[in-house]
Amino acid sequence: MKRTKAPAVLALLLPLAVAPGAAPAHSGAVTVDEPLTGVEWRVVSVTAEGATHPAPASARLLVRADGSATGNLGCNSFSAPVTLHGDRVAFGRLRTTKMACDDARMAFERLLGGLLGGRTLTGTPGHGKLTLTTSHGDHVNLTRSTPE
Repeated sequence: MKRTKAPAVLALLLPLAVAPGAAPAHSGAVTVDEPLTGVEWRVVSVTAEGATHPAPASARLLVRADGSATGNLGCNSFSAPVTLHGDRVAFGRLRTTKMACDDARMAFERLLGGLLGGRTLTGTPGHGKLTLTTSHGDHVNLTRSTPE
């Protein structure tokens, strides 16, 4: 009876064929040059439905390597689970504090929270800046916070 070596060879080559495309689901970076995690990002503005809305000075975002995000939506603090995969950033449901602020800050907070909470955005980094874009083309524009 003649046996072929094809199944054994295929078993050895399959991991090599799959490995180059495999990437950890939580790599910690949008790119190697501009990591997303471990950087406090200041929200500069949100562009939604064709209009740009400047952010209150308190609006911030910090994504940690442990898969969590924290920050401030303009008035209230938030936390959320987050998953990174390449240039994709998937936010889970946002948990927020329940403070009341002036109407402008609350309106911005609703806008920003709606763009982040439960959504996957694409990150585009560049020279200390980061743009998170929704599948509908809305943008969250961020810049690296500077030490005070």
